[in-house]
Amino acid sequence: MTEALQARCQTLGERAVLLDFPGTPANLELQRRLWRLREQLLDAGDVVVDCVPGMGNLSWVFDPDRLDGEAACARLMQHWQAQLDQPLAPLDTGRLVEVPVHYGGEAGPDLAGVARHHGLRAREVVRLHSEADYRVFFLGFLPGFAYLEGLPAALHTPRLATPRRAVPAGSVGIGGAQTGVYPCSSPGGWQLIGRTALPLFDADAQPPTLLQPGDRLRFVVERCDG
Repeated sequence: MTEALQARCQTLGERAVLLDFPGTPANLELQRRLWRLREQLLDAGDVVVDCVPGMGNLSWVFDPDRLDGEAACARLMQHWQAQLDQPLAPLDTGRLVEVPVHYGGEAGPDLAGVARHHGLRAREVVRLHSEADYRVFFLGFLPGFAYLEGLPAALHTPRLATPRRAVPAGSVGIGGAQTGVYPCSSPGGWQLIGRTALPLFDADAQPPTLLQPGDRLRFVVERCDG
């Protein structure tokens, strides 16, 4: 698989560059290599300000007084090529986080619509959603919002045509091929199928986000109205 990875590096303003892989769908092997690349860059210290992995990409923020974009891209590509020569360690099962969910009713106002869209009963949607094993690929959008790999294809559902102005904290939603939990109240266009009381972000905690890249997640049915 690694031979097919065609890496590209481009500048993002004067202090950051983006490493991505056009035409390569995000997958677990690629994400694991990006997680490892981030660790290596941070361990190198030097001109690194921050490294932010995304879905099949990585942004590197550097000190512009010590490096320019062209040199940063060259260095990032060198790090990427070097780590490609290193085999990945056997996949760690990862930390398992169980998220209790109240599905349907006021907690999941879109559950019935998702069920109709797929020609399923609401409880079948809940079963499919809660029986799947998920892996945290990266955090983004909101502090503590985890993008998860593992939503069954039978539940892939288009986002709402008109996003909500306010989605309650803890809402569990489906958007396209993704599912996730809103850690705080915010606008959002995902289909809401449930809600959890488990806090995913605490600014005073260390670390402040409950979920981390590489973690496993499982939704646990606490209650189902529908």
